[in-house]
Amino acid sequence: MRDRTHVLRRAFPVTVPVLAGYIFLGIAYGIAMRARGFGIAWSYTISSLVYAGSLQFAMIEPLRLAFAPVTFAFLCLLIQARHLFYGLTMLEPYSRTVRAKPYLIFSLTDETYSIVCQGAPADLSPESWYLAVSALDQTYWVLGTVLGALLGSMIPMDLLQGIDFSMTALFLVIVTEQTMDALEAWREGKESLTDALFAPVLGGTATLLSLLFFGKDSFLLVSMAAMLLGFAVKYRAEQGRKQA
Repeated sequence: MRDRTHVLRRAFPVTVPVLAGYIFLGIAYGIAMRARGFGIAWSYTISSLVYAGSLQFAMIEPLRLAFAPVTFAFLCLLIQARHLFYGLTMLEPYSRTVRAKPYLIFSLTDETYSIVCQGAPADLSPESWYLAVSALDQTYWVLGTVLGALLGSMIPMDLLQGIDFSMTALFLVIVTEQTMDALEAWREGKESLTDALFAPVLGGTATLLSLLFFGKDSFLLVSMAAMLLGFAVKYRAEQGRKQA
């Protein structure tokens, strides 16, 4: 027990940035769930068993509709597909873990990955370090969710209108920052303008056209499938040019 406490103390300062983000996003999620009529138990259970911020926000509306397993499974795959790629880099480190491996795989979020991919301190067991970081990060998220659900139960429902836009706002900020970074790379001559603008243009175009032709109930799956197809075509084209 003393060793676990020591590892948690060492891991806590490293995870403070995640704490700051997860608490506020978790609160927004808990309030959004409450605004849609789901209580604390629902928010706590989903954050504990699903633990995927963007997917959890996307799940709020489908939870109120008739269950469509195929559509929902496809939605989960598209939203969380990025885990397949950066999770590959943790195959070797996590292969050396024993008891904690299932939980480490389950709890590998974007923010947790940014910490554990740097490796464990030399004087600590890698498995105990990975477990401490992963457990702390999920604790922050669940705590934020519960706080949000509690706040949502105290705030009049008419004041909660629009709270579910918080995740959309987060995505907009991320896209803006990534686009600015890509344009900066273009100005520095590191990549072409076409490559710099490919992702935001593809994403924006696919989303708008899908919304126009398929409506707000179906555009998400269609737009994400179109984006995946666009990136696949671009990748094949690049590989063809390299082989030529």
